[in-house]
Amino acid sequence: MPDRPLFLERASFRRRRLGDVARILPVVAALAIFVPVWWMPRLVSFGGGATWFFALWACLILSIRLLHRALLRSEAATMRAEADAAEHGREASSEKGDDNAV
Repeated sequence: MPDRPLFLERASFRRRRLGDVARILPVVAALAIFVPVWWMPRLVSFGGGATWFFALWACLILSIRLLHRALLRSEAATMRAEADAAEHGREASSEKGDDNAV
């Protein structure tokens, strides 16, 4: 039986979900820009549309910054978890080797 668990570790799972969010964010941004224009063209006139566009742009910049930081932290946590698992695996194999020597 393998020493590795059958489920993803928390850090790896979190990194994958953050990656999914990063892939979906451009689609959500495009919908947030175009749907109000299609559904309520009078409410997004020149002044309202410009305000909506630049407010959305600022929110996207902030969300991308936060997502980037979260991805960096998650990547570091995944690397630490993999290093700990490798260290634990080396300790377990050396203990098994000691038992066979006796």
